[in-house]
Amino acid sequence: MHKKNEIVRLTVTDLNNLGFGVGHLDGMAVFIADAVDGDEADVRLIRVCKTYAVGKIERLITPSPSRIPSACDVRGCGGCAYRAIRYESELLKKENNVRFAFRKAGLGDVTVLPVTATGKTAHYRNKAQYAVAPDKEGKCAAGFYAPKSHRLCAAVGCPLQNEAFAPIVRDVLDFCNENGIPPYDEQTKRGVLRHIYLRASSDGRVMLTLVGTVAPFPKEKALLDHLRTRHGEIVGIYLNQNDADTNLICSSDYRHLWGETHLRDTLAGVRLAISPASFYQVNHDATELLYAKVAELGGFTGDETVVDLYSGVGSIALSLAHRVKKVIGVEIVAAATECAKQNARDNAIENATFLCADAGDAQALFDAVRQAEGKDFRPDAVVLDPPRAGCAESLLSYLCDNVCPAKILYVSCNPDTLARDARFLTDRGYALSDVYPFDLFPRTGHVESLVCLTRQTN
Repeated sequence: MHKKNEIVRLTVTDLNNLGFGVGHLDGMAVFIADAVDGDEADVRLIRVCKTYAVGKIERLITPSPSRIPSACDVRGCGGCAYRAIRYESELLKKENNVRFAFRKAGLGDVTVLPVTATGKTAHYRNKAQYAVAPDKEGKCAAGFYAPKSHRLCAAVGCPLQNEAFAPIVRDVLDFCNENGIPPYDEQTKRGVLRHIYLRASSDGRVMLTLVGTVAPFPKEKALLDHLRTRHGEIVGIYLNQNDADTNLICSSDYRHLWGETHLRDTLAGVRLAISPASFYQVNHDATELLYAKVAELGGFTGDETVVDLYSGVGSIALSLAHRVKKVIGVEIVAAATECAKQNARDNAIENATFLCADAGDAQALFDAVRQAEGKDFRPDAVVLDPPRAGCAESLLSYLCDNVCPAKILYVSCNPDTLARDARFLTDRGYALSDVYPFDLFPRTGHVESLVCLTRQTN
C-alpha cells in the first residue's frame, strides 16, 4: 500500500480535461497536477485512496515533447487545463474527448471532425466574473476559485480574459482597500464586495457589474467618478445586490448606476444589446464560425419556420432570420427575452418573435407557441443550445412525439450530455450527422460541439 508523501517515478500517459496528468502505479490511477502526457517525473503522493491517488511533480526527469512554458504562473486555479501543452496537442485532445463521449454513449460509428478554431488562445474571453475574498491582511483580493472549492487563487491578470479587465479590477480593489470597504468573507458571512463582473464588446466597450451585499454601495458616487475618469472604455455600470448565503454569483436584483443599460456588440452580422443577466457566448470570433456552420447544416431555402430554444438575447435566431421564413426564440430569462425583442427591432428583423418560457416544460412551451402561431403549428427545424446539463428527456420526447421537426440543430458545451441526447434522438428515428467541435474555450478543458439530426421517414 502506497502512502502519503511517498515519492514515486511515473510516466504520464494522459492529460484529462481538468488539467491533471494521469499516470499509473500498481494498477492505480495517479492524477498529477501540472503534468503533461509524455512527462517522466518523480511524483510526491499527496493523497492516496483505495482506487486512485493524487500527486504533484517533485522533479521533472524528462519533459514531454508536447510541453511548452505556461503563459500563466498562477497555480491551483484550474481554469487553463491545457496551458502547458502545444495548441495542436490541445485540439487533438479535445477532438478525442468528443469522440470518446460519443463512443461511451453507443455512437462509436459517428465521424468526429477536427476541431475548428480561430487560432487565438489568449485574451479571447469577453466575460469575467472575478471572485473577491479577504487576503491575509483582510483586504480585498480578486481571482478565481480553485476547482471544487472556495479557495481563492489571486489571478487578476488572467491571460484568457479581455485585456481591459485587469486594470479595471485592480482599480476597484484599490478603491475599496483605500476606503475601508471590506471584502465578503464566506466564513463569517460579513463584508461587502463579493464579485467583480465584466463584459466586453468586440470593439472594446466594457460593462461593469459590482456584486455586493448592500445597496447603495459604500462611497458609490466616488467610486463611479473614479472609474469613469480612469476608464473611458466603461460604458455602463450596475450594482447587483446579493446578500444571500448562496453559491450563485448574482441575484436577480440588478440596479443600474450609470451609463448605458446594455452592452452592444455585433455578432454574425447582427447588432445585439446584451443585459448583464443575459447569456452571451464568451468567444466572439469562434462563435461566428459556429453560427455559420449552424446555418450551413440547416440547409435553409427561405421557406422554413424555425424554433430556437434557449435563445438568450436572440443571437442564433436573428443570425438565421434572413435565411428562413420565420424564427421563434424561446428563453426562460425575462431580461434576455426583452433584449432579443429589442435586438429584432434594432435590426429591422420582422420575421422573428420571442417568448419567455421554460424549455423544461415542453408541452406548456409549445402550447404557448401554438397560441401565438396557431394550433396546427409545426416548425421545420428546432435549434437547441442548452446549459451543460443538456436537455430534459421530457423535452426530447415531446420533440420526437409531438413536434416532429425535420431537423434538430443541437449546439452543446458538454460532449457527454450532447452524446447522451443524440443517442436518445437516434433511437427515436433521427439520423445523426458528423460531429463538428469548435474551440470556444482555448487552453481550458471545455469544447463546444454541433450536430444536425435529421428525421427519417418510413
